[in-house]
Amino acid sequence: MRESARPQWTDPNCPVARATDLFGDRWSMLIIRDAMDGARTFTDFQQRTGIARNVLTDRLRRLIGYGLMAQVDAPAGKRKHYELTAAGEDLFPVVLALRHWGEEHAFGDGEGHSTLVDATGASVTAPEPLGTDGTPLTSRNTRVVR
Repeated sequence: MRESARPQWTDPNCPVARATDLFGDRWSMLIIRDAMDGARTFTDFQQRTGIARNVLTDRLRRLIGYGLMAQVDAPAGKRKHYELTAAGEDLFPVVLALRHWGEEHAFGDGEGHSTLVDATGASVTAPEPLGTDGTPLTSRNTRVVR
């Protein structure tokens, strides 16, 4: 991340707070989601999200400044494309966890929703976090050390 792009940290010692300071707003997360799903152009992001052009411009600048996305030359050479950096790609487990939570808690019984599938067409499920001994981890059996 460029030094000039660094935000004011909400809680400087907390990795969760710092992460959400960088990508935590609704539009940024949807842009990252769509980039993971093949969106590359400004128009792609605008059409998929319905975001206002000025807000999209701001969020793309921030995501680039924070090192989560980059502008690259388009294959045809006319306009720039946007793509995730390695740091942006590392958000895949976060998006997967949000998707899984949304499937479980944001839809009513029988309500349809999109499905993430792998290369074979099989539905992707979020992995369960496990401790070193294989025990499922939850907020009840973990703690933050400061």
